[in-house]
Amino acid sequence: MERVQHYQTEIDSCLELVTSSADETFDFGHKLGSLLKAGDVVALIGDFGTGKTWLAKGIAAGLKVPNHEYVNSPAFDLIHEYLGELHVYHMDFYRIDKLSIEDYSWLEEYLYGEGVCIIEWADKFIDHLIDKYLKVELFHTEDFEKRELRITAVGDDRYYEIIEGLKR
Repeated sequence: MERVQHYQTEIDSCLELVTSSADETFDFGHKLGSLLKAGDVVALIGDFGTGKTWLAKGIAAGLKVPNHEYVNSPAFDLIHEYLGELHVYHMDFYRIDKLSIEDYSWLEEYLYGEGVCIIEWADKFIDHLIDKYLKVELFHTEDFEKRELRITAVGDDRYYEIIEGLKR
């Protein structure tokens, strides 16, 4: 991407970059979304205001979700479903303190289903739910205007392929 060229380094299966605005974070998400396939899981991890929801909007746009500008955090609903080229399941674990047996059941339907899962605040439970996913960590930079993103493939060659696609 043109505007996301501040720096990139490869560390094992990791890609790091910096975005300078919400628009650039959205644009990166759009590129990422265009590379996703049914069954992919994207785990978004970051503090408040790091751009998780902007990234999710971009991913939805990349998956051709109509009205992607209305994609917002499902913090009170736990999950929002959208239909683009694929089903998109946008989850938010912020308000969940622990998972019940019933939670594992309904989550498995999405995580192992035919759509793409995007999970905000994924670090709370992701390692207890699934062992193969694309981890996207978002950080504030020192000047607080920019965002650092670290994308890591976890447990599957499929996610290494996505990282390679993002590098192009």
